[in-house]
Amino acid sequence: MRDKVFIDTSAFYASLNRKDIHHQEALRLFERAAQERWVLVTSNFVVAETHALILHRLGASAAREWLEKIPARVERATEEDEQRAVQIIFSYPDKDFSLCDAISFVLMERLGIGKVMSFDRHFEQYGRFMVLKV
Repeated sequence: MRDKVFIDTSAFYASLNRKDIHHQEALRLFERAAQERWVLVTSNFVVAETHALILHRLGASAAREWLEKIPARVERATEEDEQRAVQIIFSYPDKDFSLCDAISFVLMERLGIGKVMSFDRHFEQYGRFMVLKV
């Protein structure tokens, strides 16, 4: 059975921006994903967040190009997922989880995904997933 791996904004962005401190690591992780044929999954929230980040930092052309070939299956958050995400945010008052982070946690739990490609400290802080390293 092929591994399912969730992809966060930080991994998508690092793979595209040569100046990003995690660029080489992100490229190696995506290369490993292709070699090992991982099933890559992300959310519609991550797509929106990533598009906005690419648009702001790398320009409209790069943002459109990324949207045309998002290298992951996009899962849509449900209304119940959104409600659960808000509960998570309020359950961790000492953390600064964004709604996008919390939606990612909820989707990963709902879909049974235990691994994530991310350079965002929030996945480690939440503590329920294996953050992949090279």
